[in-house]
Amino acid sequence: MGTIKILNPGLLSSIQDAGRYGYQQYGMPVAGAMDTDALQFANWCVGNSSNEACIESTIIGASLEFNCGTTIALCGAKVQAKINGEFAEMNRSLQVKTGDKLEMGNVQAGCRIYLAIAGGFNIPDLMASKSTYLRGKFGGFEGKALASGDEIEVNESGKQIKRRLPQALISDFSNNTSIRITAGAEVRRFTQEGIKSFLCSTYTVSAQSDRMGYRLSGAKIEHTDGADIISSGISTGAIQVPGHGAPIIMMADHQTVGGYTKIANVIAADLPLLGQMKPGDKITFKEVSLEKAQNILIEKHRIRQELLK
Repeated sequence: MGTIKILNPGLLSSIQDAGRYGYQQYGMPVAGAMDTDALQFANWCVGNSSNEACIESTIIGASLEFNCGTTIALCGAKVQAKINGEFAEMNRSLQVKTGDKLEMGNVQAGCRIYLAIAGGFNIPDLMASKSTYLRGKFGGFEGKALASGDEIEVNESGKQIKRRLPQALISDFSNNTSIRITAGAEVRRFTQEGIKSFLCSTYTVSAQSDRMGYRLSGAKIEHTDGADIISSGISTGAIQVPGHGAPIIMMADHQTVGGYTKIANVIAADLPLLGQMKPGDKITFKEVSLEKAQNILIEKHRIRQELLK
């Protein structure tokens, strides 16, 4: 068993897997990767199970040193990574040896980078997940964002994998993105003009956005009779509209219940794309039926299974 040492954590880096499911009824957020596609693709490249924990870095990637030989992969946001000063290609398996240093640098497109290591991290599961819930200060590595000097144990994989992610699965991230949604549980609590504003306007991801939620700036959305409801369950991608009329999209670290009207929900197939958006990016919304949303997700999984045989 070896270790990696964090030399520089970048802007925000943490240990995340697919999330902590099955505990929301107790008030426990799911957490997990903001872009589960990139997480799973990075794991595929190194031969891990698809939902194994990775390091998620935001906007500015981490730098680290390997104290063991292993296989790694970088997926997600486009970045000019280097190993020992030499260009390191994304979306494929890479071999590193003891003493090698990885620098991820700043993202050029997208927002979040995922580093997978063959065998995964030797971190205990908490409620069947290694994900870090930053607000609760638990899970992951000591329940916190990674910091310079942290040393994390990694498991031995016992095998060397050579894989390259098919080009068809590599996203081209844009600063102006159309996100598909289905109607929300309280859509009738909004005026027709308010719904029109939501569907026909361009919104901007504000600087007051994080892993818990994206606050959007743009056209205000009008309610018929106030924004408050009896608190009800919230899913990732739910779009709440408080009384001020500015929408908030619930992201990976969202609370389990909320008392504001929900105008829409981002479809599951588009959540990874949403997770790659950053402050200043533009969003437009396109409504689809629930049946259409389900078919989109089924087709997405079919294509992935065909390409990753």
